[in-house]
Amino acid sequence: MLEINALKDVLAQPKRIVITTHYKPDGDAMGSSLGLYNYLIQKGHQIKVISPSDYPMFLHWLPGNAEVLIYTEQPEESKQYVADADLIFCLDFNALARIDTLGELVRESKAHKVLIDHHPDPEGFDDYRYWSTSACATAQLVFELITNVLHDGDLINKDVASCLYTGIVTDSGSFRYPNTTAAVHRIAAELINRGVENGKIHQLLFNNFSENRLRFLGHCLMNRLEVFPEFNTALIAVRKEDLANYQIAVGDTEGLVNYALSIGGIHLAILIIDRPDKVKLSLRSIGDFPANEICKKYFNGGGHRNAAGGSSDDKLDQVVEQVKSILPTYKPLLVQ
Repeated sequence: MLEINALKDVLAQPKRIVITTHYKPDGDAMGSSLGLYNYLIQKGHQIKVISPSDYPMFLHWLPGNAEVLIYTEQPEESKQYVADADLIFCLDFNALARIDTLGELVRESKAHKVLIDHHPDPEGFDDYRYWSTSACATAQLVFELITNVLHDGDLINKDVASCLYTGIVTDSGSFRYPNTTAAVHRIAAELINRGVENGKIHQLLFNNFSENRLRFLGHCLMNRLEVFPEFNTALIAVRKEDLANYQIAVGDTEGLVNYALSIGGIHLAILIIDRPDKVKLSLRSIGDFPANEICKKYFNGGGHRNAAGGSSDDKLDQVVEQVKSILPTYKPLLVQ
């Protein structure tokens, strides 16, 4: 592992740089990636942001979005950028499996890899690492890297700040989660000082959905929500026909699991979605309940203690029954 402070000298001369993030990127993934992109272009580097997959339309306003390559749509061009890179920045993921088939290309690349992330248990594929599980968002770490390690805080202009603010506000649950520390609020204030239009960004992120999405939300809460008061748990299971009937697009299920968690007395919320390739799970919890332990142990996933995800190759109904069978094991933690 190379010393992160040496990165300042590495970046002193123009480099060919690739920035990538996890599959199906969210606001923190794209916000941190494009925030770093908008910083590095000011330093004269040749940069390409490559997303392993598509991502929600409500993130397409981010400055620099037009320059993003989608690996699944432009594989050959993406491969060439990875092959030619001097540096590859890996943001908001801790293992190369999280970037799907792009992961092996990154692993085989001779470029130095820079990991910037806040998920536990990094795999160890990186050469440089700026990592902390106490950070509320990877965007927070990008801000700290630019200001505290690279000493380039003056280059955080409105474009950089808008991207980083997006990452922080989305991964902190609009500044609601416990890891939203005083330091996070100070960073947000500094980003607003750099030109962030915070009201406009909130509008673009949270009040920019389709009518179909709102009707889909109503359907899920009325017909797909199950509550298990004996376990302080709520579960929403979404079927393929639900996605088809409401013409659900990428990102339209974002935040759905939080509605289940908003019920008084609920300590664990589980969203299970029957996607075309796999059944996907998103878990949210409060307090010390280890949502990531369930995902890691049973569903090939992981994440944070209070926000985690996983997947299964089984049928939706089988996954739902498996989740229900697991709950008694965790009852002592759920009802305390």
